[in-house]
Amino acid sequence: MSHTIACYRCGESLADLSLPLSRHDQCPGCSADLHVCKMCVNFDATVPRQCREDGADDVTEKERPNFCDWFKPSETAFDPARREQAEAAEQQLAALFGDD
Repeated sequence: MSHTIACYRCGESLADLSLPLSRHDQCPGCSADLHVCKMCVNFDATVPRQCREDGADDVTEKERPNFCDWFKPSETAFDPARREQAEAAEQQLAALFGDD
């Protein structure tokens, strides 16, 4: 069964990976761990604990692999606007400190 899941960090397609994602799976593009809160359908930065699942254990590091039983990869985890903002911020820092 195919899916349209992309890495939450870089946007690389994860179609070649089989579901469910393993705790050890990494993005082929940026090597980010994938069984992480920020990759989950329940992740929501606007709610307490940043998780919409009340039964889930509290995970403090949202980009670290975890053993959450509620984990389900989100097809909307990658946000191109957030990546553009991060790249713009990095460019501003580089310009401020003279690094190119």
